[in-house]
Formats: sequence, C-alpha cells, structure tokens
Amino acid sequence: MLAYIRGTLEMKLSSYVVIDVGGLGYKIYMSDKGIDNLGNIGEETKVYTYYRVREDDISIFGFNTLEELKMFELLLGVSGVGAKTAIAMIDVCEPSEFALAVISEDVKTLTTIPGIGPKSAKRIILELKDKIKKEQQIEELEMASKVIKSNKEIETGLKVKQAIEDDNKMLEAVAALQVLGYNKKIIEQAFEKIENKKELTTEELIKKGLIMLAKGI
Repeated sequence: MLAYIRGTLEMKLSSYVVIDVGGLGYKIYMSDKGIDNLGNIGEETKVYTYYRVREDDISIFGFNTLEELKMFELLLGVSGVGAKTAIAMIDVCEPSEFALAVISEDVKTLTTIPGIGPKSAKRIILELKDKIKKEQQIEELEMASKVIKSNKEIETGLKVKQAIEDDNKMLEAVAALQVLGYNKKIIEQAFEKIENKKELTTEELIKKGLIMLAKGI
C-alpha cells in the first residue's frame, strides 16, 4: 500500500521516527542503524516502507534501502520470525551478508543476531533456499515456453550463463541476490557489466551486483 514515504524528519526516538508529509506525521518503526542513517531533524528524508495491518494493530516499518525491505519481507515469510526479530536482524546484518549466510548455510553468522538460535538459523536457511529452488523451477518453465527472438540473444545469454556456471563464487552470488528477491535473468545481465569478476570475492560480487541492480543495469 505504501512503497515509500518522503517528507520532513520531525522526531528520532529509540525504535521509531516521525516523518511529516503535508501536515501528517507518520510513525515509522526502524532499526537503530536505520534511524542513525536518516540524517538530522528538520531535513527531508525518504524511507522505503512495509505497511502491516492486523486486527488490533496497524504499523509502518521503514528501511533505508530496497534490499533491507526485501530482507524484512523474506524474514516475515519464515515461520517463527516476527517483525521485531526481523528488525533486529537488519540492525546487525547487511542484506548482502544475510544473503551470503543463507546460500553458504552459515548458521554461525545468523546466530550472532539477537533472538536467532541454531534452530531458527537452520529454519531460515532451509525455507529461503527452498523458495529459491521453487522460483528457479518456475523460471525454467517460463523460459522453455518462450520463443527466443534472435541468435544474438541466444549467444549472449549462453555466454553469461556459462561464465556464471564455471565460477562457484558467481553462482553463490547469483543465488544470494535471488534470496533478496531479484530475478535470475536480471542478475546475470547485471553481472555481465561487472569487470574483473574472477578477482572479486563472493561478498564483493554481491555488493557490486546490488549497485548495478539499483542503477537499473
């Protein structure tokens, strides 16, 4: 319902901010890190938002980036993870770090987050990796049903796909960006524009990929 809110920053408190938009003050819950990144009182600011409606509560959660919002939405889809835990995770874990931890099944990293024990970490990894597998199956079916328009498209697509399959780091980076909700084909197009890919670590590939995706490739 609300994609983002842009307005004047009126208040910064321990768990939420108030942003004035045309005389209306929106109370927006955020991580402490997210609040710190907003700037000073009285300045114009913009936050990406998640609008949650329950029988006894209506709340708005805010994020500095779309990747943080996607991470929050993914976490809410994991059984046993609520909004409070998801915000706590965003406060201490960058989306790129979180995505890499899921793909590499790094339980230790996830358990450093307040409220996440070994069982919860394993559940997050299992459910999100299953989600990626289902999306990949759907994507493969869609690709199989399409008529490819030109030999040039085939050649370019195969080169990028082969380069990714030949490099485990790139394969992990693609999967990590899929965790954050990006389409595999779009990710491959973004990676095509990154130079010196083989010299980068998996996390560096993820971060550069996010930059390219944010620019719309």
